[in-house]
Amino acid sequence: MTSTFTDAFLRTAEHHAAWGAEQLEALQQVLPGGPWTVDLNQCRYESSGRVVRVGLLGSYDQAGRSWLWGWANPGLRGSAVVAAGARIAEFGRLHDVPELREEGVDLSGFADPHRAAESLAFVGMGVLGAAGYIGQPAGPGTRVYFTPDDPQIPHAPLNPLTMPRHLVTGAGLFGRSPHAVVTGYFAHHRVPTTTAADRITAHLPGGSTAEVAFDALGRIAAINVA
Repeated sequence: MTSTFTDAFLRTAEHHAAWGAEQLEALQQVLPGGPWTVDLNQCRYESSGRVVRVGLLGSYDQAGRSWLWGWANPGLRGSAVVAAGARIAEFGRLHDVPELREEGVDLSGFADPHRAAESLAFVGMGVLGAAGYIGQPAGPGTRVYFTPDDPQIPHAPLNPLTMPRHLVTGAGLFGRSPHAVVTGYFAHHRVPTTTAADRITAHLPGGSTAEVAFDALGRIAAINVA
C-alpha cells in the first residue's frame, strides 16, 4: 500500500492485522449492513433492527482528505461516546506514533486517501482491542467510524480451521513483516509461542500446535496445525 504512514504506525498496524481481519469478519456476521441511525448522546447505533452501544472512533473528510479522531471532535470532547478513544492518543504518546497522538491526520499525500482512513480506523480498533469497527457515510463527502462496545458483539475466538486464512490475509494488508503479523495474532489470543529463526510455533489450547514457517524473504511459506 502506497502511503506516508510512519514506521511506528505500520509496526502497530501489523501487530493487529491478522486478528483485526478475523474480528471484522465476525462482526459482519452479527451486524450486517443496511440503513442505520445513531444517537451520539446515548452511544446508540441501530442497523437492520439491531441496536448496539458504540463509541465514535473518528471521521474522514473526503474533500479535505483528512482524518479527525473522535476524541478530538470539538463538539464531543469529554462525552461518553468518545471516552474510550482517548486511549488511542495515550498509546500514540507512549509509543511515539504521530498518527495516533495527533488530533487529525492529513491524508492528501496518499494515493488512496479513503483506504488510508480505513487503515486509521483499523489501527484505532486494534489499539482499543475493540470488537471491530463500523464505517458509514454521514452526508456528502464525510464518513464516520464507530467501534462496538456491547456484549452482543462477540470477540472472535481462535479457530484452527480459519486461522491460516486470517494469518495470510493479515500478512497481505500492509505487506511489511509477516513475522510481526503472526506474533501479534497469537499475542492477541494469548497463545504461548516458541520462536526460531525461520518459524513460529504456537501451542494451542487442547494440546495441538500450529507451526508457521517463513521463507528466506520473510514471507509465510507454510502453516501446519497438528
